[in-house]
Amino acid sequence: MLIKLHYRTVIMILNWFNVREAVEFGASLAESLAPDSSGATRRGGATKARPDVQKMLQQAASEAAPLKLNVLKRAKLLETFKSTLLAQGVAQGLAEELTHLLLLQLSGGRKTLARRSVMAPAPPAGGSSRRVATLLAEADARFAEGRYAEAAAKLGEVLDIAPRHAVAHANLGTTLCRLGRYREAEQALRRAIELKGTCPGAHLTLGKLLRDKGEFWAAETALRRAVKQDPRDPQALVELGFTLSMQARLGEARVCAEKALRLSPRDAGALGALGWLALLEGRFDEAEQRYRAALEADPKQATARAAFVFLRRMTAADQEWLDGVERALADGVSVFEEAKLRFAMGKYFDDVGRFSRAFNEYKRANELQQGLAARYDRIERTKFVDDMMRVYSQDQVDRAADGASVSDMPVLVVGMMRSGTSLVEQIIASHPDAAGAGELEFWGLTAHKHQQTLRIAPPDAAMTRKLADAYLKILRQHSSDALRVVDKAPFNSDHLGLIHTVFPKARILYLRRDPVDTCLSCYFQDFANMASFTMDLSDLAHYYREHHRLIHHWRSVLPKEVFLEVPYAELVADQEGWSRRIIEFIGLPWDEHCLEFHKTERAVITASHWQVRQKIYSSSVGRWKNYEKFIGPLLKLRDLSP
Repeated sequence: MLIKLHYRTVIMILNWFNVREAVEFGASLAESLAPDSSGATRRGGATKARPDVQKMLQQAASEAAPLKLNVLKRAKLLETFKSTLLAQGVAQGLAEELTHLLLLQLSGGRKTLARRSVMAPAPPAGGSSRRVATLLAEADARFAEGRYAEAAAKLGEVLDIAPRHAVAHANLGTTLCRLGRYREAEQALRRAIELKGTCPGAHLTLGKLLRDKGEFWAAETALRRAVKQDPRDPQALVELGFTLSMQARLGEARVCAEKALRLSPRDAGALGALGWLALLEGRFDEAEQRYRAALEADPKQATARAAFVFLRRMTAADQEWLDGVERALADGVSVFEEAKLRFAMGKYFDDVGRFSRAFNEYKRANELQQGLAARYDRIERTKFVDDMMRVYSQDQVDRAADGASVSDMPVLVVGMMRSGTSLVEQIIASHPDAAGAGELEFWGLTAHKHQQTLRIAPPDAAMTRKLADAYLKILRQHSSDALRVVDKAPFNSDHLGLIHTVFPKARILYLRRDPVDTCLSCYFQDFANMASFTMDLSDLAHYYREHHRLIHHWRSVLPKEVFLEVPYAELVADQEGWSRRIIEFIGLPWDEHCLEFHKTERAVITASHWQVRQKIYSSSVGRWKNYEKFIGPLLKLRDLSP
């Protein structure tokens, strides 16, 4: 959220003014204008607003001025104003002209700019203060019009004059996010917070950025600060809820979304958040209703529009959806939103069999995502695999570890992402004596926190006991009575030596899928910054080869009674046979519910939330053949032995 300069006398007003009031103001104003819109005149083929309408816009801007709309809320007001005009039957050209006129009025005149500069932190002396205020207003106007590069340039000029201007840093951070320049954006936002701790907009934008990088705990901290500093901002609540949902804390996420909706009943973000939660819990009809309501409230809600493709398999009858996406792209969206929409378009075209177009959309989406991602380091990845193979040699694995747990509760379902891990978790979780915990971050965070020691030697007895106690506590939080609890984080494949050291009785199921199908599916999935190697086919090929090398090591050193390899294609071809073998392997008696896994009601916080609620299907086997001419770097993986 961009932060504007404020009057001291209206700070209290700003504390309660939020997006809801901005949206309602825009809708009310449009409704008051729409009945008269037919009286507009056309001159030379161009639609012109009548003089009295222009006067009404000027008066409306005057009424809104004391509220000091920040740029994001003003953008919401303008979006609602335009969409309401269109809904009332106003012609597109006239609606756009009226919205532009309102923008000009809201931007204010010379007197307003001079007064806004009063609250600038450490303002420059003399005429520089006036220049700063003018530049800030110009940047705000360009941001609202979607001219983000120009807005960033104006803010850069501000910082040349006033390097410690917190507002300019915050605004620049938000603008750079829109441009996809995420690393620079994070620096600007952190600088704004450093200069001015009470900066809810900067905390909000930083929290969203950190979440999209996969740093969920840091994102939650930033977003909780945003909510604390502006508790009546629905957007902050929505973003906090979404971040909590990514950590499988769906109850807390729902509280946030419902509170946001109470504050702003027409808030598109809150409606979309409730749609997302319904999607995760398998209530697809409800999810679709929520997403449609979100788009009615805000036709430019890119996240809601993109989400439709994940509710079902798309068909040619969904042309209207595609038309809406293409209109949104033509109107202009942020880099982040464009990536979401292009991933969604990729799935649409894949579903309807237009594979060339599908690949091009996925390719563009990944190119856009690379701006957010930390670049994949091939040298470091190879070194990590070397370290794991050295530390957890056969001799070390055979040696009983002091402090190891005797619990057989943990079940680790591992493998490359998109290899079938969600399916196997769902099969096991359908057993009455088992539960699924989703993708836990425990072992990845542990390995990162203690990497200086764990990449040199296994944990000592004290650390082993501590890790065992902490992990079992987390598993029991997911189920207090289950005999087996599944952790299906794919990246646990990296840490099987450590896991076996701490839990020598834990069962490990490794999903092996055709390497080209696996990597192609990864390339087609929006993983944001959580897996930067998926955004480039050559990086994917390198990562898979290193993954294959490490799994070959684990297969050779881990005891056969704790390590089971599950070939995905064979599981699909013989569902019952492999399901029985899986349940027997984890030490539970057979239960017929495991064959009806798609009927099991539970939240699934992965990209497979739709697939695991369908009966087993084989269409994903050999899928790569539809894209053979595009995926040269991946085809070389076919020479890898199982």
